[in-house]
Amino acid sequence: MDIQQYIQSGIIESYVMGLASDDEIIEVEKLALEQPEVQQAIDDYSELLEQQAFQNAVAPPPGVKERLMAAIREDDSAGSGAIAFSAHSSASVVTPAMLPEQEISSSSATIVPISTKQSSYKLWQYVAAASIILFVCSAAYNVYLYNEYSEKSQQYISLLNERTTLQASNNIYQTTIKQLQSANDMMADPAMAKVKMDGQKNKQDAALVLWDTRTKDVYLVANKLPSPAQGKQYQLWAIVDGKPVDAGMLDANCNSVCKMKNIPKAEAFAITLEKLGGNPGPTMTELYVMGKI
Repeated sequence: MDIQQYIQSGIIESYVMGLASDDEIIEVEKLALEQPEVQQAIDDYSELLEQQAFQNAVAPPPGVKERLMAAIREDDSAGSGAIAFSAHSSASVVTPAMLPEQEISSSSATIVPISTKQSSYKLWQYVAAASIILFVCSAAYNVYLYNEYSEKSQQYISLLNERTTLQASNNIYQTTIKQLQSANDMMADPAMAKVKMDGQKNKQDAALVLWDTRTKDVYLVANKLPSPAQGKQYQLWAIVDGKPVDAGMLDANCNSVCKMKNIPKAEAFAITLEKLGGNPGPTMTELYVMGKI
Protein backbone atom coordinates (compact mmCIF):
# COMPACT_ATOMS: atom_id res chain seq x y z
CA MET A 1 0.00 0.00 0.00
CA ASP A 2 1.23 3.51 -0.90
CA ILE A 3 0.94 5.25 2.49
CA GLN A 4 1.24 8.78 1.07
CA GLN A 5 -1.49 8.10 -1.48
CA TYR A 6 -3.65 6.62 1.30
CA ILE A 7 -3.13 9.74 3.46
CA GLN A 8 -3.97 12.04 0.54
CA SER A 9 -7.18 10.12 -0.28
CA GLY A 10 -9.16 12.09 2.34
CA ILE A 11 -9.72 9.18 4.72
CA ILE A 12 -7.73 10.89 7.50
CA GLU A 13 -9.96 13.98 7.38
CA SER A 14 -13.11 11.82 7.46
CA TYR A 15 -11.75 9.87 10.44
CA VAL A 16 -10.87 12.99 12.49
CA MET A 17 -14.23 14.66 11.75
CA GLY A 18 -16.19 11.52 12.66
CA LEU A 19 -17.49 10.96 9.11
CA ALA A 20 -15.72 7.65 8.46
CA SER A 21 -17.56 4.32 8.42
CA ASP A 22 -16.89 1.63 11.02
CA ASP A 23 -14.66 -0.33 8.62
CA GLU A 24 -12.71 2.82 7.74
CA ILE A 25 -12.23 3.66 11.42
CA ILE A 26 -10.84 0.17 12.12
CA GLU A 27 -8.54 0.42 9.11
CA VAL A 28 -7.21 3.89 10.05
CA GLU A 29 -6.58 2.96 13.67
CA LYS A 30 -4.78 -0.23 12.63
CA LEU A 31 -2.56 1.63 10.17
CA ALA A 32 -1.89 4.35 12.76
CA LEU A 33 -0.33 1.70 15.00
CA GLU A 34 1.75 0.27 12.15
CA GLN A 35 2.68 3.40 10.19
CA PRO A 36 4.00 6.52 12.00
CA GLU A 37 3.07 8.62 8.95
CA VAL A 38 -0.62 7.83 9.40
CA GLN A 39 -0.57 8.76 13.11
CA GLN A 40 1.29 11.98 12.30
CA ALA A 41 -1.32 12.86 9.65
CA ILE A 42 -4.10 12.32 12.22
CA ASP A 43 -2.33 14.54 14.77
CA ASP A 44 -1.64 17.26 12.19
CA TYR A 45 -5.23 17.44 10.97
CA SER A 46 -6.61 17.39 14.53
CA GLU A 47 -4.35 20.31 15.42
CA LEU A 48 -5.45 22.14 12.26
CA LEU A 49 -9.13 21.73 13.19
CA GLU A 50 -8.43 23.00 16.70
CA GLN A 51 -6.68 26.08 15.34
CA GLN A 52 -9.53 26.77 12.94
CA ALA A 53 -12.06 26.34 15.76
CA PHE A 54 -10.34 29.06 17.83
CA GLN A 55 -9.96 31.31 14.80
CA ASN A 56 -13.62 30.97 13.82
CA ALA A 57 -15.11 30.78 17.34
CA VAL A 58 -18.51 32.46 17.67
CA ALA A 59 -18.96 34.51 20.83
CA PRO A 60 -22.26 34.06 22.75
CA PRO A 61 -24.73 36.98 22.70
CA PRO A 62 -23.72 39.92 24.92
CA GLY A 63 -25.19 39.92 28.42
CA VAL A 64 -25.32 36.13 28.85
CA LYS A 65 -22.39 36.14 31.28
CA GLU A 66 -23.83 39.03 33.32
CA ARG A 67 -27.25 37.35 33.62
CA LEU A 68 -25.66 34.05 34.68
CA MET A 69 -23.51 35.73 37.34
CA ALA A 70 -26.50 37.70 38.64
CA ALA A 71 -28.52 34.52 38.93
CA ILE A 72 -25.69 32.85 40.84
CA ARG A 73 -25.41 35.79 43.27
CA GLU A 74 -29.16 35.73 43.79
CA ASP A 75 -28.98 32.01 44.55
CA ASP A 76 -26.18 32.54 47.09
CA SER A 77 -28.10 35.25 48.94
CA ALA A 78 -31.28 33.16 49.04
CA GLY A 79 -30.03 31.14 52.08
CA SER A 80 -31.28 33.85 54.44
CA GLY A 81 -34.53 34.45 52.57
CA ALA A 82 -38.10 33.90 53.64
CA ILE A 83 -39.61 30.46 54.09
CA ALA A 84 -43.27 29.73 53.47
CA PHE A 85 -44.87 27.67 56.18
CA SER A 86 -48.29 26.12 55.82
CA ALA A 87 -50.19 24.02 58.36
CA HIS A 88 -53.44 22.15 58.14
CA SER A 89 -55.15 24.59 60.47
CA SER A 90 -53.43 27.87 59.65
CA ALA A 91 -50.65 29.49 57.52
CA SER A 92 -48.10 32.06 58.49
CA VAL A 93 -44.77 33.33 57.18
CA VAL A 94 -41.89 32.96 59.60
CA THR A 95 -38.10 32.82 59.49
CA PRO A 96 -36.11 29.72 60.51
CA ALA A 97 -34.99 31.45 63.69
CA MET A 98 -38.64 31.74 64.88
CA LEU A 99 -39.27 27.95 64.74
CA PRO A 100 -37.91 25.20 66.96
CA GLU A 101 -36.13 22.36 65.22
CA GLN A 102 -38.91 19.89 66.10
CA GLU A 103 -41.55 22.21 64.73
CA ILE A 104 -39.71 22.71 61.46
CA SER A 105 -39.50 18.95 60.90
CA SER A 106 -43.07 18.29 62.04
CA SER A 107 -45.21 16.15 59.71
CA SER A 108 -48.08 18.64 60.04
CA ALA A 109 -46.12 21.41 58.22
CA THR A 110 -44.65 21.87 54.70
CA ILE A 111 -41.59 24.09 54.31
CA VAL A 112 -40.74 25.38 50.79
CA PRO A 113 -37.77 27.71 50.22
CA ILE A 114 -39.46 29.89 47.60
CA SER A 115 -36.66 32.30 46.71
CA THR A 116 -34.08 29.49 46.41
CA LYS A 117 -36.37 27.51 44.13
CA GLN A 118 -37.06 30.52 41.92
CA SER A 119 -33.42 31.54 41.62
CA SER A 120 -32.35 27.95 40.85
CA TYR A 121 -35.03 27.76 38.16
CA LYS A 122 -33.80 31.01 36.60
CA LEU A 123 -30.21 29.80 36.75
CA TRP A 124 -31.08 26.61 34.89
CA GLN A 125 -32.98 28.66 32.31
CA TYR A 126 -29.85 30.69 31.58
CA VAL A 127 -27.65 27.59 31.51
CA ALA A 128 -30.05 25.85 29.13
CA ALA A 129 -30.18 28.92 26.86
CA ALA A 130 -26.39 29.19 26.80
CA SER A 131 -26.08 25.47 26.06
CA ILE A 132 -28.52 25.73 23.15
CA ILE A 133 -26.64 28.72 21.74
CA LEU A 134 -23.31 26.91 21.98
CA PHE A 135 -24.81 23.77 20.43
CA VAL A 136 -26.23 25.72 17.48
CA CYS A 137 -22.91 27.52 16.97
CA SER A 138 -21.01 24.22 17.15
CA ALA A 139 -23.37 22.55 14.66
CA ALA A 140 -23.09 25.48 12.25
CA TYR A 141 -19.32 25.43 12.48
CA ASN A 142 -19.23 21.66 11.88
CA VAL A 143 -21.36 22.13 8.76
CA TYR A 144 -19.00 24.89 7.63
CA LEU A 145 -15.96 22.64 8.14
CA TYR A 146 -17.61 19.75 6.33
CA ASN A 147 -18.49 21.95 3.34
CA GLU A 148 -14.94 23.30 3.29
CA TYR A 149 -13.56 19.76 3.44
CA SER A 150 -15.85 18.57 0.61
CA GLU A 151 -14.87 21.50 -1.59
CA LYS A 152 -11.14 21.07 -0.96
CA SER A 153 -11.42 17.32 -1.48
CA GLN A 154 -13.10 17.82 -4.87
CA GLN A 155 -10.45 20.36 -5.88
CA TYR A 156 -7.71 17.96 -4.85
CA ILE A 157 -9.23 15.09 -6.84
CA SER A 158 -9.62 17.35 -9.88
CA LEU A 159 -5.99 18.48 -9.67
CA LEU A 160 -4.84 14.89 -9.18
CA ASN A 161 -6.75 13.76 -12.29
CA GLU A 162 -5.37 16.67 -14.27
CA ARG A 163 -1.83 15.85 -13.18
CA THR A 164 -2.31 12.19 -14.12
CA THR A 165 -3.60 13.19 -17.57
CA LEU A 166 -0.69 15.56 -18.13
CA GLN A 167 1.77 12.91 -16.98
CA ALA A 168 0.28 10.36 -19.39
CA SER A 169 0.41 12.85 -22.27
CA ASN A 170 3.99 13.71 -21.42
CA ASN A 171 4.94 10.01 -21.37
CA ILE A 172 3.41 9.52 -24.82
CA TYR A 173 5.21 12.60 -26.11
CA GLN A 174 8.55 11.41 -24.73
CA THR A 175 8.03 7.94 -26.23
CA THR A 176 7.21 9.42 -29.64
CA ILE A 177 10.34 11.60 -29.54
CA LYS A 178 12.49 8.57 -28.69
CA GLN A 179 10.93 6.56 -31.52
CA LEU A 180 11.51 9.36 -34.03
CA GLN A 181 15.09 9.75 -32.85
CA SER A 182 15.60 5.99 -33.20
CA ALA A 183 14.12 6.10 -36.72
CA ASN A 184 16.47 8.92 -37.70
CA ASP A 185 19.46 6.98 -36.36
CA MET A 186 18.42 3.88 -38.32
CA MET A 187 17.89 5.92 -41.49
CA ALA A 188 21.43 7.26 -41.19
CA ASP A 189 22.93 3.80 -40.57
CA PRO A 190 24.55 2.51 -43.84
CA ALA A 191 24.10 -1.10 -42.69
CA MET A 192 20.31 -0.61 -42.59
CA ALA A 193 18.62 -1.61 -45.86
CA LYS A 194 15.67 0.62 -46.74
CA VAL A 195 12.81 -0.99 -48.61
CA LYS A 196 10.11 1.39 -49.81
CA MET A 197 6.71 -0.25 -50.32
CA ASP A 198 4.30 1.48 -52.70
CA GLY A 199 0.50 1.29 -52.66
CA GLN A 200 -1.13 -1.52 -54.65
CA LYS A 201 -4.76 -0.46 -54.17
CA ASN A 202 -4.25 3.24 -53.63
CA LYS A 203 -1.24 5.17 -54.82
CA GLN A 204 -1.42 7.28 -51.66
CA ASP A 205 -0.61 4.25 -49.50
CA ALA A 206 3.04 3.73 -48.59
CA ALA A 207 5.25 2.12 -45.96
CA LEU A 208 8.96 1.68 -45.29
CA VAL A 209 10.85 -1.38 -44.09
CA LEU A 210 14.22 -0.99 -42.36
CA TRP A 211 16.12 -4.29 -42.48
CA ASP A 212 19.29 -4.57 -40.43
CA THR A 213 21.72 -6.53 -42.62
CA ARG A 214 23.85 -7.40 -39.58
CA THR A 215 21.28 -8.64 -37.04
CA LYS A 216 18.51 -9.36 -39.62
CA ASP A 217 16.01 -7.49 -37.42
CA VAL A 218 13.12 -5.89 -39.32
CA TYR A 219 11.52 -2.53 -38.50
CA LEU A 220 8.40 -1.07 -40.09
CA VAL A 221 7.33 2.56 -40.58
CA ALA A 222 3.68 2.44 -41.70
CA ASN A 223 2.39 5.92 -40.98
CA LYS A 224 0.95 6.31 -44.52
CA LEU A 225 -1.44 3.38 -44.31
CA PRO A 226 -5.16 3.99 -43.68
CA SER A 227 -6.60 2.98 -40.33
CA PRO A 228 -7.70 -0.68 -40.46
CA ALA A 229 -11.38 -1.56 -40.23
CA GLN A 230 -12.90 -2.92 -37.03
CA GLY A 231 -11.65 -6.47 -36.38
CA LYS A 232 -8.80 -6.14 -38.90
CA GLN A 233 -5.02 -5.82 -38.53
CA TYR A 234 -2.10 -5.25 -40.90
CA GLN A 235 0.34 -8.15 -41.36
CA LEU A 236 3.88 -7.86 -42.79
CA TRP A 237 5.20 -10.54 -45.13
CA ALA A 238 8.74 -11.28 -46.29
CA ILE A 239 9.04 -12.86 -49.71
CA VAL A 240 11.64 -15.63 -49.36
CA ASP A 241 12.43 -17.78 -52.41
CA GLY A 242 9.18 -16.65 -53.96
CA LYS A 243 7.06 -17.64 -50.93
CA PRO A 244 5.48 -15.34 -48.29
CA VAL A 245 6.81 -15.70 -44.73
CA ASP A 246 5.06 -14.12 -41.75
CA ALA A 247 7.14 -11.16 -40.56
CA GLY A 248 4.79 -10.01 -37.76
CA MET A 249 1.59 -8.10 -37.01
CA LEU A 250 1.46 -4.31 -36.98
CA ASP A 251 0.47 -3.17 -33.48
CA ALA A 252 -2.28 -0.52 -33.56
CA ASN A 253 -0.51 1.33 -30.72
CA CYS A 254 2.70 1.71 -32.70
CA ASN A 255 2.75 5.21 -34.21
CA SER A 256 6.34 5.41 -35.40
CA VAL A 257 8.96 2.67 -35.81
CA CYS A 258 7.57 -0.80 -35.10
CA LYS A 259 9.89 -3.74 -34.52
CA MET A 260 8.78 -6.85 -36.41
CA LYS A 261 10.15 -10.42 -36.60
CA ASN A 262 13.76 -11.36 -37.41
CA ILE A 263 14.08 -12.32 -41.10
CA PRO A 264 17.40 -13.95 -42.12
CA LYS A 265 16.89 -13.32 -45.83
CA ALA A 266 14.25 -11.85 -48.11
CA GLU A 267 13.67 -10.68 -51.69
CA ALA A 268 10.80 -8.32 -51.01
CA PHE A 269 8.30 -7.22 -48.36
CA ALA A 270 4.52 -6.75 -48.53
CA ILE A 271 1.63 -5.79 -46.24
CA THR A 272 -1.90 -7.23 -46.32
CA LEU A 273 -4.97 -6.50 -44.21
CA GLU A 274 -5.95 -9.60 -42.23
CA LYS A 275 -8.18 -10.56 -39.32
CA LEU A 276 -7.01 -9.73 -35.80
CA GLY A 277 -4.07 -11.99 -34.91
CA GLY A 278 -3.17 -12.63 -38.55
CA ASN A 279 -3.32 -15.53 -40.97
CA PRO A 280 -0.82 -18.29 -41.90
CA GLY A 281 -0.93 -17.05 -45.50
CA PRO A 282 -1.60 -13.61 -47.07
CA THR A 283 -4.98 -12.58 -48.47
CA MET A 284 -3.89 -11.31 -51.87
CA THR A 285 -7.15 -9.43 -52.46
CA GLU A 286 -6.20 -7.33 -49.42
CA LEU A 287 -2.65 -6.51 -50.55
CA TYR A 288 -1.98 -2.85 -49.68
CA VAL A 289 1.74 -2.19 -50.28
CA MET A 290 4.74 -4.07 -51.65
CA GLY A 291 8.43 -3.36 -52.36
CA LYS A 292 11.52 -5.22 -53.53
CA ILE A 293 14.89 -5.10 -51.79
